[in-house]
Amino acid sequence: EWDQFIDEVTSGGDLFGEGPVDGLQDVYKLRDPGLAKELAADTSSVVAGDMTVDEFKKKHAAHLDLLIDPDHPDLGPVNNQFVFLGGRVEHGRKELSKRFTYDGMGSVNYYLHTTICEQSHHIAFKQMTGGKDHLKPDLLSAEFVIFFGTGAFEANFGPTPMAEQVTDSLIRNKFKFAVVDPRLSKTAAKAWKWVPVNPGADGALALGMIRWIIESGRYDSAYLSAPSMDAAKTNGEVTYSDATHLVRIDDMVFLTAEDAGLEPPTDKNGEPVAGARVVMTDGGPALADAAPAGVLQGEFTVNGIAVKPAFQLLTDRANERTLAEYADICGIRERDIADLADEFTSHGKRAATDMYRGPVQHTNGYHNGQAIITLNVLIGNVNHRGGLTAGGGHWHEDGSKPGAPFPKSVVAAAPGGLKKWGIHINRQQATYDKTTLFDGFPAKRPWYPFTNDVYQHVIPSAAAGYPYTAKVVLTNMGTVVLSSPAGQAQIDLLRDPAKIPLFIACDIVVGETSMYADYIVPDLTYMERWGTPHTSPTILTKMSKVRQPTMAPLTEIIEVDGERMPISFDAFLIAVGKKLGLAGFGKDGLGSGYPLDRPEQYFLAFFANLAFGDKEDGSETLPEADSEEFRIFRQARRHLPKTVFDEDVWMRAVPAKLWPSVVYLLNRGGRFEPSDKLYKDTEWLTHQWNGRWNLFIENVSKVKDSMTGKRFDGLPKWQPVKDAAGNEIDDGAFDLALITFKEIWEGQSRSRGSAWLQKAVSPRNHIQMNTRDAAARGLKSGDRARIVSASLPTGAFDLRDGRTYAVEAEVDVMEGMRPGTIALSWRGHWAYGSNDVVIDGLTIKGDPARASGTVPNPAMRIDPVVGDVCLTDPIGGSASFYDTKVRVEKV
Repeated sequence: EWDQFIDEVTSGGDLFGEGPVDGLQDVYKLRDPGLAKELAADTSSVVAGDMTVDEFKKKHAAHLDLLIDPDHPDLGPVNNQFVFLGGRVEHGRKELSKRFTYDGMGSVNYYLHTTICEQSHHIAFKQMTGGKDHLKPDLLSAEFVIFFGTGAFEANFGPTPMAEQVTDSLIRNKFKFAVVDPRLSKTAAKAWKWVPVNPGADGALALGMIRWIIESGRYDSAYLSAPSMDAAKTNGEVTYSDATHLVRIDDMVFLTAEDAGLEPPTDKNGEPVAGARVVMTDGGPALADAAPAGVLQGEFTVNGIAVKPAFQLLTDRANERTLAEYADICGIRERDIADLADEFTSHGKRAATDMYRGPVQHTNGYHNGQAIITLNVLIGNVNHRGGLTAGGGHWHEDGSKPGAPFPKSVVAAAPGGLKKWGIHINRQQATYDKTTLFDGFPAKRPWYPFTNDVYQHVIPSAAAGYPYTAKVVLTNMGTVVLSSPAGQAQIDLLRDPAKIPLFIACDIVVGETSMYADYIVPDLTYMERWGTPHTSPTILTKMSKVRQPTMAPLTEIIEVDGERMPISFDAFLIAVGKKLGLAGFGKDGLGSGYPLDRPEQYFLAFFANLAFGDKEDGSETLPEADSEEFRIFRQARRHLPKTVFDEDVWMRAVPAKLWPSVVYLLNRGGRFEPSDKLYKDTEWLTHQWNGRWNLFIENVSKVKDSMTGKRFDGLPKWQPVKDAAGNEIDDGAFDLALITFKEIWEGQSRSRGSAWLQKAVSPRNHIQMNTRDAAARGLKSGDRARIVSASLPTGAFDLRDGRTYAVEAEVDVMEGMRPGTIALSWRGHWAYGSNDVVIDGLTIKGDPARASGTVPNPAMRIDPVVGDVCLTDPIGGSASFYDTKVRVEKV
């Protein structure tokens, strides 16, 4: 059966009696790495205007059949019609599946879950730091933290260490915190101040704080005045900002040396460096890199050009509204904004902000995040003890460090792999008016030039055929129908073979999305598989975790090219890779002498890199396991079958001299820096981010929105809920704002498989509602009610399998919820083992307990302009979870 399955999905044909479908071998059309590079290079020339489409077609006339559309070569090769759509795929598997998609299949279309979770917060950090996309407060030494839409006692990045750190700091240190959240969360219950803002008003609150801080002179002017790293070091700092850099008011771009009539700096070869920035000093305009300090405020004319420092632009933006107006947007008191700003600036560098989904899963999410991050820049807290931190980081298993036994070219990439190129099927990381598809504004569907992993748009885009269709979709650990707001709109798209011809899912259950798949490949649970999961910046020391099988897999044993192994996602990738002859699989798949025939060979290569460390000279290599360690190593795995643990196979997968160090690593579950490396001294963190904060984001400001044709804003701003065309959403008939949250014990959708969590901890979720709102609707705690919205007017939808699903739950009336807002936590299933499933005539009984609770997502707003996908942040790409207005009706 396994071999038949692999034959069918690779060969295609009339598999389901609905007409022929292409298999993976048909999509794997461009196979020559050299030709792929040449086509990609010439496509870049077409986009740049250095080659016409006709010239391209003439030059590559013999290969035009390899392209999706020869008239639009920037769509890329047919290979791009293979799409991988993953959920929370952990590192290790993430690199293996990317390697399969990019280097093997030659497709650009690899996506994970991030826009469903918190992507806009990552994009805001990335734009403001120039690359670093995740920072957190140092909770061990902070004196004050503002949690925006998150907390230590709810789901967050690393709740286990965060809860411990916050609890310890509250007891032992001079620490307090505030929580900005419409709901009185468990974290808010322990807070110095709970600030119940209107959903999505976080950015308005931050801008109000910025105004108060600037007007009160409570910012670190010395830090902000440093225009370069050299100037910052003179002040004893290791980062700086663009606060003093001059911005042209006409074009909203940075003033350059050429603009200012200054002699530009030169490189090491004496050649002028274009684009050098300029600051204003007491002596007039000067190169930013040469000036010891710059002016923060004022409006100037330089060489006939009106300019302002970035800090002045920020000041102007904050001053567009009064504190009273910001308070009105937030639905709080003016003094709450002043109190927060006062407290935040009363602790020197030992204060910070933290945010997760709450502020950013909105249509204005990116700008909310930008405003919140800016608060940290104003006090210059990054890298300081008690300030903002990028965390301790990790050793690099992907071979990206010199000297790695398995270099990046063989583990993260594949030897002899294809070059991926072309426009993404969800139009991410591409600027609409810079493509051959540009045909005036608006575009047919939104483009997302600044973000990636725009998860919710993948299936609808493929189904709409814009910019092109998908022929094969592979999913793993992901369930877009369940996890995306209004995900039920994608059910009919997945079911239609004309829109998604071949759908292969790899899952541990028949889930809410995989129930519509053509094939389901059984997968392994976290107890049965391999991985190298990364850690959060909450952890201040360097750490690398390794995941390894701890129990015998429950899936059946199959044979892949003579190798016996459990059925899994990894086994599927290897089987297809070898069947199609993809680069990086089989003989020498991991470099000369190292095959990729089995999953453990790939992951052990990663572990060898971890055991070696990051130093090219090998000085970080872990100690060798002694005879007692080897005894423990073997005894701990004595229960595993030979198809999982074969010491000889494992040993041959890594260089012989490193094997004892790999065993040392495996016995400890990773490698961990000692705790005495937390801090460099009384003032600084050991592990530091060294770079420039960007208050004004020039590259965002220069790009036009694909739907409105207007340029994006490079400064933080608050704006109301909008659709893709920039129209304000007005659902006046619906009078309650719906928010959602996740309890700390909820691990994505998978917690429902845990009986003790279902029954002992929390058997169901509730519609949490303020006393006033409940009384106005005649509701009391325990009443069952249904949530209806403009996108779900009946409060229910058709699953297309003879069942319907209604967004209904019991009401929980409380004071700890902002009036006008209701909350329904992340919970519930209508598949995932909760219902009966018939397989080969055998009925597999479902466990109704797995359906306990109610999923809030189906009630969330569909974008009325796009029509088949939820509202989305145009810059950060985040799916909107908190912008829907609803009614609550008693059942």
